[in-house]
Amino acid sequence: MGNIFFERVEAVRRMMAAKGWDAVVVGASDPHSSEYPARRWQAVQWLSGFTGEAGDLVITADHAGLWTDSRYFIQALEQLQGTGIELHRTGQTDSVPIPQWLAERVSVVAVDGSCMSVSAFEGLEKAMSRTRGDGIWKVVDVPDILDGLWTDRPMVPVSPIITLDGTDVGESRLQKLVWLRKFLMSEDCDAILLSSLDEIAWLLNVRGSDIVYNPYVISWLYVTLDRAVWFVRKGADAHTDQDTVDSFMEIKADGVEIAGYDDIYIAVADRDASESKLYVDRSSLSYHLYRYVSELFGEENVIAGPSPVALRKSVKNQVEIKSLREAYMEDGCAMEKFLYWLDSTMASGAKVTEWDAAIRLDGFRSEIDGYRGNSFATISAYGPNAALPHYSTPAEGSAVLEPHGLYLVDSGGQYFFGTTDITRTVPLGECTQLEKEDYTLVLKGMIQLAMAVFPEGTPGCRLDVLARNALWRTRRNFGHGTGHGVGFYLGVHEGPQSIRQDLNPQPFLPGMVTSDEPGIYRQGQHGVRHENILLCVDAGTDSFGRWLAFETLTICHIDTAPILKEMMTEEEVKWLNRYNASVYERLSPLLPEDVALWLKTEVQPL
Repeated sequence: MGNIFFERVEAVRRMMAAKGWDAVVVGASDPHSSEYPARRWQAVQWLSGFTGEAGDLVITADHAGLWTDSRYFIQALEQLQGTGIELHRTGQTDSVPIPQWLAERVSVVAVDGSCMSVSAFEGLEKAMSRTRGDGIWKVVDVPDILDGLWTDRPMVPVSPIITLDGTDVGESRLQKLVWLRKFLMSEDCDAILLSSLDEIAWLLNVRGSDIVYNPYVISWLYVTLDRAVWFVRKGADAHTDQDTVDSFMEIKADGVEIAGYDDIYIAVADRDASESKLYVDRSSLSYHLYRYVSELFGEENVIAGPSPVALRKSVKNQVEIKSLREAYMEDGCAMEKFLYWLDSTMASGAKVTEWDAAIRLDGFRSEIDGYRGNSFATISAYGPNAALPHYSTPAEGSAVLEPHGLYLVDSGGQYFFGTTDITRTVPLGECTQLEKEDYTLVLKGMIQLAMAVFPEGTPGCRLDVLARNALWRTRRNFGHGTGHGVGFYLGVHEGPQSIRQDLNPQPFLPGMVTSDEPGIYRQGQHGVRHENILLCVDAGTDSFGRWLAFETLTICHIDTAPILKEMMTEEEVKWLNRYNASVYERLSPLLPEDVALWLKTEVQPL
């Protein structure tokens, strides 16, 4: 029997031949430009077997390629074996982006415009136009392009909906709608169409579980100056539980109409749009829906710009900040209980696998009141497996932890009062000189970024070097970003801020929350990543202007055993000693006595 993924690619080629297409592009997102789509839209995985979160597939008559970044190179090479699909490494100096690659080879490209953003679709069109100036080219929008082949495709998911009280998140949905309508008036627009699931959840103060690890409800939101319509698969077209019924009553009481998810085209058209202006975000709105509203409103009346919700959501208010501090306190206790269990179990000689450790950590988090599940799949990786930044820990056949080398665990929780994310790399026994060097250098980078003081208006791309400098000076590096935004009982990844080498111009603002997670990965040997979560805070004003800094939210000790102290500066050692001492001071009263006693020995000054 042949490889099932090879056979599926061949089926796509037969469809292409019948339709007259030279190429098909299958993206990794959904109609809402989600980073983590529900199973219904995991088309790349269905076609190729590749399970990474970021990857786009291109199929032509004589080539099939997967474009993904350095986080997934090793994983992709393993998972693509036998499929006939070639790995294309993005982010490398010699890498060719998909639009340019296609423009140099084909004339007719078919895409699922319902799962491709306007920006991505137009980027492909521009590349085709620029390279194939003869005009004999076409990008075809084919919604649900794989439906005829993907016969057991999952349905759009449906899960219970809950609402969050304004006192718990700092603002009611009515206050947020008033703010959004003021934005529309400032832009001289009559309406806005939101498609990003995290933005809709934030604006309406609603949460669900339509996407694993993400408390979202698959929906669209249409807001005018006097009307709001939420398009969602709940009610007449889906099973409705009591939580959802109660939530609908609260939402409707605030003047928000509720319509079926599939009614988005009908309901938006049910008004005189000929002289109305609609605001949209091309980076998140699907091309297929954009094309429809452009015909309805008139292209000149569709105003494009970044969604105002993303920036507003990223700046946490005082209620959210207070709750996040509580979340990281509770999460820190779970982490310390886990690390104590790991240390004790390894010392006893008992067998522990990566999966055993992940399940144990999940158990400690589940004991916390307000726990709503993990914020992503726990990365529990020992030795060479930790060299895969987004290693997927298998339930069966995972590696056994051995009493030497490094173990990496990257995990987080979703709570009613916040979202957490933390990575700790810990020694399980004797470490090699190289492991100690890498451990120390990555830690230096994390500390340097945590200590940053910078002028107002500074974007993350100008801070990124702080986390890399120690590595660069020893000719070492890592391929992923250094920091991403973290939501409030929302996505573990959010923007618009970031800390990475990409030239993202968004300045850091007080109230923004970001990760600080440099790393280093040596294929076949080991991986190291240290991650704390930082809150941007005001650092005072002087004659040179206003200054900002970071407050570390994460409360969990950093193991000092593998550190080569001679590689650390005096300032870095002081920061580490103060941090570890503060972890013990804050957590020890909340921990079981045996865990607190163990932690006291772990945080002795370096």
